[in-house]
Amino acid sequence: MKNWINFPRVEGEASRQAHADFPANTYEREMSKEGFFGPATHFYHRHPPTGWSNFEGPLRPHAFDSTRMAHSGNSPWDHKPILQNSGSLVALWTCREAMDHLVRNADGDQLLFVHNGSGDLYCDFGHLHIRDGDYIMLPRGTLWRLEPAEPLELLMVEATGSHFQLPEKGLVGPHAIFDPAMLDVPTMDGKFHAQQTEDEWQVKVKARQQLSVITYPFNPLDAAGWKGDNLAVRINWRDIRPLMSHRYHLPPSAHTTFVARGFVVCTFAPRPIESDPGALKVPFFHNNDDFDELIFYHRGDFFSRDNIHPGMLTLHPMGFTHGPHPKALEAGARHARKETDEVAVMLDSRTPWNILPDAHAVELPEYVDSWKTK
Repeated sequence: MKNWINFPRVEGEASRQAHADFPANTYEREMSKEGFFGPATHFYHRHPPTGWSNFEGPLRPHAFDSTRMAHSGNSPWDHKPILQNSGSLVALWTCREAMDHLVRNADGDQLLFVHNGSGDLYCDFGHLHIRDGDYIMLPRGTLWRLEPAEPLELLMVEATGSHFQLPEKGLVGPHAIFDPAMLDVPTMDGKFHAQQTEDEWQVKVKARQQLSVITYPFNPLDAAGWKGDNLAVRINWRDIRPLMSHRYHLPPSAHTTFVARGFVVCTFAPRPIESDPGALKVPFFHNNDDFDELIFYHRGDFFSRDNIHPGMLTLHPMGFTHGPHPKALEAGARHARKETDEVAVMLDSRTPWNILPDAHAVELPEYVDSWKTK
């Protein structure tokens, strides 16, 4: 139990309600602990907190355009690693042809997000048809392979040394955001049984971030059945029902889909925009001093960003104030839009990520200037 130094005070011109009814001609900035869960102070500034004229050094925000990447190989271990730290590995991979081998991640649970494409997943638990917008969570140690019907463009997130779980949903109850009954599991159907041949198969196992190859004189996806609750599961963003408030802009943590040790995965899905005249209509300026923030843009027009297209990623390292771009802030003030049409995956990591060479190769250095007013 944390015993925070916690006795709220007010000084000068301030709003009594966070994210609403600001003093005239001010911009709110949140400085908080533990992401959005700990003590917080809201400052009301005369200028946008992102109104810098120059920004140098390792804290500069980053943007990467994954559509510029050229993928090759028919194994997920041919992926393009983007970010890595002791608790996670974030990578991108396009599967263009049926995998001729099986893989197993012995380093941690594997989360796949299908950005584009469709096809079939075969794993220890059976067969699952997959499509764009699917999250597929494969427990550590699962054998699996893909057969794409069209190229499968994947965001791959590894919970290194840990596990993906569902978030605690608190007052709204376990059926909010999505009911656990919406989670699909693979089935041992005809397609699964048809691939249980006596042909030679290889399994490429990733352990300690190194590969080992195990050869079998048969297909080891030969289970006749299973029971238990350590499962491969699938949920599509279309099945997610975002929490909403017409009078209060909810923090990103309200959109958490999965949690792992040291990081969370959130899903931004289409929702109505706040309608109360005094409520903030875009994400609030915040320091986020405890987490690195990565967003992968999947679909639509991201309402707090400018010049961002599907397939891009942005990384805001912990330690500097960030928030909406000027055009988004202006549109929010005018209540120009009534709903969002964005779909994006956000990862917040307590441990800073290392940016890997494949990411630097597609970085857009001008992104840091996108907060400047023209």
